[in-house]
Amino acid sequence: MIGDLHCHTTLSDGSMGIEEVIAQAKRVGLDFLAITDHDTLSSSSRAQILGERYGVKIIQAVELSAWDKVRGQKVHILCYAPQKPNRLEGLCLKSCTIRTECAKEMIEKVMARYPIPRDAVMKYCKGSKSIYKSHIMRALISYGYATEFYGSVNDRLFSYPRGECLVTREYPDVNFVLDMIHSSKGVAVLAHPHMFGNIELMKDLTAAGKLDGIECFHVSATDSQQQALKKFAEENGLLVTGGSDFHGLYNSTMTHIGKFTTDEENLEKLFKLIHVNAKAAKKAGEAAFNQPKEKE
Repeated sequence: MIGDLHCHTTLSDGSMGIEEVIAQAKRVGLDFLAITDHDTLSSSSRAQILGERYGVKIIQAVELSAWDKVRGQKVHILCYAPQKPNRLEGLCLKSCTIRTECAKEMIEKVMARYPIPRDAVMKYCKGSKSIYKSHIMRALISYGYATEFYGSVNDRLFSYPRGECLVTREYPDVNFVLDMIHSSKGVAVLAHPHMFGNIELMKDLTAAGKLDGIECFHVSATDSQQQALKKFAEENGLLVTGGSDFHGLYNSTMTHIGKFTTDEENLEKLFKLIHVNAKAAKKAGEAAFNQPKEKE
């Protein structure tokens, strides 16, 4: 029993649709798949139906954008199986709005440098909840101003922190995001700690008891870094997860669905946490229902 607990579709910055992703998960022999589109749970209902059709069990999930205010760094938190997903709607909307506002400014800056129409970008983000740099780069490639997504043009325009067209803003505070995940009765896992340099943050959040797990197996970490993350997670009683972080055509590094996975032992631990959260959510709901109503 294995699962890929991190992949993206056209609902965020992936190039393949929900059905294509699930069908590929079946081809590579996965038992479980979590579609973790950025700041949206919109895939949930359709993914469950398609998962049943293809024989792949779907874990409801979302990758939430956050900010480490202490260090001034971006953070991504994976949330699995929120029992009260409506509690995350406002957070998701806020982050999607921030991302789209930044993207619109970036498009204006790109159009001032390259004679491409705005529609050239917009047609590639149809269905997505936000506009991403990969959509802008795809337009530039289509019009012959670049030949690859992550080459010299991308570096010049969008490299952090001084890209000519880069526009960034802070996302919600990571502690607030984690509180919202636990309020929704979801499981909180720190995504790819090495990608954004979140190792010190990982230690702080673990000490504060705010994490349920760490994504140890990811393309951004070397073999030795993956093993060090695994050791840290196990020593602190946290889930050890793995995922491909698949984006299809928009992958920044070569990866495919099932490249990194979560093993049976940790999947079972995840399911136990989900079960505990489901019972807690049900109990809280029953308590609220049974509270005496105030007389008018």
